[in-house]
Amino acid sequence: MTADYELVVECCLLAGRLMMESGAETYRAEDTMDRMAVSQELTESQSFVTPTGIIFSGNKNLPTRLVRIKARTTDLGKIALVNNVSRKLTFGDITIEEAYSELKQIDKGHETFPLWIKVAAAAIASGAFLLLYGGRLMDVSTALLAGGIGYAIADRLEVRTRVKFFAEFLAAMFVTIIAILSVSSGLGIEIDKIIIGSVMPLVPGLLITNAVRDLMAGHFVSGLSKGAEAFLTAFAIGAGVALIISL
Repeated sequence: MTADYELVVECCLLAGRLMMESGAETYRAEDTMDRMAVSQELTESQSFVTPTGIIFSGNKNLPTRLVRIKARTTDLGKIALVNNVSRKLTFGDITIEEAYSELKQIDKGHETFPLWIKVAAAAIASGAFLLLYGGRLMDVSTALLAGGIGYAIADRLEVRTRVKFFAEFLAAMFVTIIAILSVSSGLGIEIDKIIIGSVMPLVPGLLITNAVRDLMAGHFVSGLSKGAEAFLTAFAIGAGVALIISL
């Protein structure tokens, strides 16, 4: 076992972990890792990627490595950066040492949008979805408020509790409460349109898409697990809305 082998394996695992933590499809992460390994003459490399962990072997006669994936989010920018490093390594534009250094920099230095921008985007999306579903202009302001607050609650609770379903459940409850208060005070008209538009930023759209794509690509373990996560998230949103309405 050589130091070069260890570096290649570390580089491939880091690339795969960054992609899965950022919301990439399973087959895309495996393909990226395999291409990077082949570029370093590890032609017998094998990778097995799931939403919670990655198993990688560069050679059947050398040790297999495992890395855990503890957090998952949506960061398409980070996926693009990792793909760019992989592409440069595959084409021979950079060495494995430079690739590993760039990936470490992406892991530590890449910044997502600040919370206020994400909340503002969620609020705007909520108002847009309300209009898309045939809502009235008078309800847009309520949808903006409910959608922004709901997303902020979900984001902060997930960071603090590390339980995504609990965060989505409480966020949906607050969205429903705001919608009911708005309609009862005369500031809103159609409570159903307000709730539907406001919870849309919470809906796991990318997760559902990736689950279907993984299933179509033959990655049944990842596809089913992502599908189950999407179902539970959607159930948490629905349960939060239903609980408040039923009270």
